[in-house]
Amino acid sequence: MNQASKFSLTRLARAFSAAAVVTSLSFSASLSAAELEKDSLKFGFIKLTDMAPLAVAFEKGFFDDEGLSVQLEAQANWKVLFDRVVSGELDGAHMLATLPFGAAIGYGTKADIISPFTMTLNGDAITVSNDVWSQMKPQVPMKDGKSVHPIKADTLKPVLEKYKAAGKPFNMAMTFPVGTHNMKLRYWLAAGGINPGFYEPPADTSGQINAEAMLSVTPPPQMPATMDSGTIVGYCVGEPWNQQAVFKGIGVPVISDYELMKNSPEKIFGLTKDFAEKNPNTTVAVVKALIRASMWLDAENNKNRNEGVEMLSQKTYVGADYEVIANSMNGTFEYEKGDKRALPDFNVFFRYNGSYPYYSDAVWSLTQMRRWGQINEYKPDAWYMETAKKVYRPDIYMKAAKALIAEGKAQASDFPSDSETGMKPASADYIDSIAFDASKPNDYLNKFPIGLKGKQKLVGGKIVE
Repeated sequence: MNQASKFSLTRLARAFSAAAVVTSLSFSASLSAAELEKDSLKFGFIKLTDMAPLAVAFEKGFFDDEGLSVQLEAQANWKVLFDRVVSGELDGAHMLATLPFGAAIGYGTKADIISPFTMTLNGDAITVSNDVWSQMKPQVPMKDGKSVHPIKADTLKPVLEKYKAAGKPFNMAMTFPVGTHNMKLRYWLAAGGINPGFYEPPADTSGQINAEAMLSVTPPPQMPATMDSGTIVGYCVGEPWNQQAVFKGIGVPVISDYELMKNSPEKIFGLTKDFAEKNPNTTVAVVKALIRASMWLDAENNKNRNEGVEMLSQKTYVGADYEVIANSMNGTFEYEKGDKRALPDFNVFFRYNGSYPYYSDAVWSLTQMRRWGQINEYKPDAWYMETAKKVYRPDIYMKAAKALIAEGKAQASDFPSDSETGMKPASADYIDSIAFDASKPNDYLNKFPIGLKGKQKLVGGKIVE
């Protein structure tokens, strides 16, 4: 029996079981249904491992338990997904953690997107072609015949110099201009002394002003093939598209985002502010189902991950081979072929309060948009927090959490306390050891050798004070 059939039968069995007890539960079910402003929903996602909470909430019946009839639909790319959420064609979606902030500041389409739920921490990597890796490797420290990790971008500088001398652009890919993969790839390059380029909206949205490495957009599932064709020589993306390069023998992941910036938010669940305001009970019900899915994914040292990988391997969701997805979902990560290492927190869905939407994470995203010119004017520290609060909604998250506690489906200790401020303590868990304090975003920006700071901005392709 194939996996798609297996999970369809599982859901069918749940339906029969529910029908068998419908009489005894009819009264309570009708009350629940009456409380929902909208019970038939369509959510979008991109074919990436970290859409898992949506798949699990559907397959394990957590949406059903909330009285929700949910349809999950894969989208072609992040732009299509975003536009369909804004237009109302989708009621919500799996989104890049930074994407709603582009909408909030009007970079591209202006829209009010909120997020009451973080879908995952970590889950990305940066991969380079075999040829680039062979040129990087002489600069990479070795121990016991294996490369020492994390691998820093300064090992890439001699390769860029060769490309420049030959008059060839060094082309790398990310998934969306205001996306996490763009910010993480830029962070890694800049930490190694490589300028990834600036934006000057609306005049120049290429992000390639003064760039030493040329970054452009490629949809996640297309990245391995695009690199294999020679169009790009590296990329930053979520799984399984880094491990796919290893399995196909076309590239080497050089660093995971866990090594780059420990436990950073990668994907969020996003929906319009208008939807949440018109459908507050429905929104809480969705978050309840997603919290249960995230708890299931991280339960008892990831005991459910194999079943989760089976779900994701279906064409309906990610559609990659089981072995490719399992390579990272099960607490390991393969760099060079055969160099598989333990990385238990490569995918985090619930532990470390991973699903809680922290304002400090939002502030970090905004600092990086300012750093590279997507926010091309100086903003005072207070602006960063004000903007964070327009998007991240821990209040909705905690309503859902408290409802689960009251129903006996979770414990108070599973969640942040009522005194939680939404601000993580200052941390230097970054590859360049530069400490981030969300209460002082401008001080943070001043610490970077590469990037806009203070009153600097781009004018005519040049940085001016």
